[in-house]
Amino acid sequence: MDERTRSKLNIVVVGPCAAGKTTLVTGLRAQGFAAARLVAQEHSGIRDLWALPGRPQVLIYLDAQPATMNRRQGRSDWTAEARADLVNRLERARRECDLYLPTDDLTIPQVLEIVVKFLEQHFQTHDW
Repeated sequence: MDERTRSKLNIVVVGPCAAGKTTLVTGLRAQGFAAARLVAQEHSGIRDLWALPGRPQVLIYLDAQPATMNRRQGRSDWTAEARADLVNRLERARRECDLYLPTDDLTIPQVLEIVVKFLEQHFQTHDW
């Protein structure tokens, strides 16, 4: 993928708290994906907030389980019920995402590597 394509690719990252959205977007921008952004959809009642102002070219859904969320945030109050509320708000995004990636057992570099590899493979063979 050339530098121009990387810089213009409209990437949105969503997922529950502590799934790694901010960290991934920071990593993607460092790799030249300047238009990558996260949407804190899990905190909004607007079910398609991620699609505003229009559907992104790539929608990435990062996921994490309550134990991971607690560990990453130094908390102990994320429960299955609390996560279910977040995931409910993200239902449409998960259904329509281009890449679904559970991050519980992955390191930060592994998540970035998987996503960049996906983007390079997907946009090597698809016109947009």
